Parts: sequence; C-alpha cells; structure tokens
Amino acid sequence: MEYFIIGIILVLLALVGAPLFSLIGALALYLFTVSGGEAKFVIAELTRLADFPSLIAIPLFTFAGYLLAESKAPQRLVNLSQAIVGSVPGGLAVVALFSCAIFTAFTGASGVTIVALGGLLFPIMLKEGYPEKFSLGLLTTSGSLGLLFPPSLPIILYGLVAQISINKLFIAGLVPGILLIILLALYSITISMRSKISKIPFEWKNVLQTIRASAWELPLPVIVIGGIYGGVFTATEAAAVTAFYVLVVEVFIYKDINLFKDVPRVMQKSMLLVGAIFVVLGTALGLTNYFIDAQIPEQLFGWIRQFIDNKYTFLVLLNCVLLIVNMIEIFSAIIIVVPLIIPIANQYGVDPVHLGIIFLLNLEIGYMLPPLGLNLFIGSLRFERPMASMYRVTLPFMAILLVLLLIVTYYPMLSLWLVNLLGVQ
Repeated sequence: MEYFIIGIILVLLALVGAPLFSLIGALALYLFTVSGGEAKFVIAELTRLADFPSLIAIPLFTFAGYLLAESKAPQRLVNLSQAIVGSVPGGLAVVALFSCAIFTAFTGASGVTIVALGGLLFPIMLKEGYPEKFSLGLLTTSGSLGLLFPPSLPIILYGLVAQISINKLFIAGLVPGILLIILLALYSITISMRSKISKIPFEWKNVLQTIRASAWELPLPVIVIGGIYGGVFTATEAAAVTAFYVLVVEVFIYKDINLFKDVPRVMQKSMLLVGAIFVVLGTALGLTNYFIDAQIPEQLFGWIRQFIDNKYTFLVLLNCVLLIVNMIEIFSAIIIVVPLIIPIANQYGVDPVHLGIIFLLNLEIGYMLPPLGLNLFIGSLRFERPMASMYRVTLPFMAILLVLLLIVTYYPMLSLWLVNLLGVQ
C-alpha cells in the first residue's frame, strides 16, 4: 500500500511538471532509505559519471549536430542527393530518406530533422506531385531513421548504460539500418510509379555543382564511420574530430555560422540537452544501484520464467514492452529500462549487442507510435495537420518498420555478422 501511494504521488508530480531527474532521484533516495541502505550511493553515481571513458562523446557529437542544423548543410545535402538520384523513380522520396537518415544520425534529434529537413522537403514533394498523405508519412517517419547509424546519440547512451562497446553497437546497427532504408525506398518507388511522378533529368553539370558546394561536408560521414570501422580512432576520438571539423567548416569555410554571435548560442542550446541527459543519467544510475542491490532483475526473471520458458516468446514480450516504454520517454527509457532488461535477456541467451539493436529499432518505431509518439506531435505542429491524420499517414511506414523489427529480433546474425567479421572489441 505504501509503495502504491508513493507511486501515485510521483505520477501527480510528473503531471504538474516536476523535472524527471528529481522524480527518479527522489524514488531512489526513498527506496534506499526504507531498505536500510546508504542513500549516498545515489549521489555517488553523479560523480561516477566522470569515470565513463566514452562520456565526452555525447556533448561533442551533440554540439557538431546542432552546428550542422544551424547551418545551410541540410539544403546542400538535399541538393546533392536530388542531383544524383532525382532521375530514378521515386528519386525525391529516396533523397528524403537518405538525407533525413544522415541528418538524424549526426543531430541525434528526431525533432530537429522533421523541422529542418521536413519543412524543406514537404513543399518540394507536393510540387513534384507526390500524394500529400505519403509525403507526410514519409517525412514524419524519416525523422528517426538515423538512430541506427553512427554517431547516433541513443547508441552512445545505450552503450554507456549497458557497458557495451560503442564501436560494436555502431557496426551492429549498420546492416539493419541500411536494410530499413532499402525497404522504405522500395515502397517509395512503388508509390512514385503509381502516382506517375515525373523524373528530374540527370545532368553531370548539376552533380558537379552540388558536389563542389558540399565538398567540405561530404567527407564527414567517411571520417566518422570510416575512422571507427577502420580502427583509426575510437568513438570518443571520432566525436572530438567531428566537432572540430564541423566547427572549422561551418564557421571559417562556409561561414554559415558566426564565431562570436552564433557559436555561443549553439553551445548553450546543445549543452542544455546534454545537461538534461547527464543529470537524468546520474540519478537513474543511482536507482539502478538499488535495483541491483535488491536483486530486482533476478526477481523479475523468476516471475517471468513462470509464464515464459523460451527465448523467442520472451523476445515477443520484450518488443511489446519496449514499444510502449519508448513511445512515452526516449532517453529515460534507455537509462532506466536497459539495466533491468539486460540481466533478464542474458538469462534467455540474448546477445547484449543484438539486444541493443532490438532496443534501438524499437526506439525508432516508438517515436511514431500512436498516441504519444514524439514524431507525431512534432509532425503535426510542423506540417499543421491534426494528430488524427498523422496517425493514418504513418501506418504503412510503421508496418515496414515492424516487419524489419521481427527480422532483426529473430535473425541475430543480421546485427552480429559484421561485428564478428571485423573482430571488433
């Protein structure tokens, strides 16, 4: 009864706008106190964050992503993609998928992609003759496509919380991420052919012009992905190289960003997100300490084992739970839920890297899952459409993502074969 009352109080505090970290921290302090433990362990976790070797990657990649969002990089990326693939059926839709995936990977923020690229591409797609419902669904869905690609912020955060090699997660997400874009591209090409969308003539002149315009930004994915996969540097070192490179390119070469006027503002804006993640991460790790001390994962496993006795049924249940949790709160889901599910998944023989890709793919779907998916709210505001219509237009895309989720869940080698091939540690 006492725990029920505490739960009601926390829910009420959340409804009136209490910060998430304060609720998590208060719960952790309360649980340690009533169990006779040391509440100081909650505070200790805040300082222990400094010992995480990969922690610095989060602010550096976030800063680089926000710089790109504030520059004219999205426009240059769209122009280049359109010049290259605009002549194939569904070329503009493929451009949208490709551009949004890259942009989300670097910004780590679905909302930024929908606002920046969605607002840019939506009128162009309507002008080219794409159905409005398809265009809305595509751009709303594409806001979270890059979460499986490096240097995705959720991948880094998952690796930190789960204490798994971030390099392994970066590589493991590559094949499922590419397959997802291919499946969505095939659907987009089919819609384009049905709608008889006219193609953009391919001209080498346009390709060369757009390549020259994007010449300094084109090496960025190669530097990050190639550097990590090639063993040149770690994810943390890649973050430092990326932040420095983007700063030099956008401030001193393209001059889209003013060093004295814009950079401090971008720093402040990006570090607000980082600070929020860190303080939630610290308090959530304190709560995780209690879960471990109280053997909560073991108790959950014992309870689940009464009803589920095989790995595959467990994975079905896990996906259902993750879809709901990730729909409600993204980063908190990683920080709070991951420490609980990893010990249970290990008992069922689920590889932790494979589990990470399942979790992140659920995260992509959770962004657009009715009724609380974040992409739906942002798309509704950006495109000025009612929420009910956003639910309908995303259904075909959600079906494709769910099919891939099933494939990734029950065919682990799709995620693991490249990791094993490269022998990444």
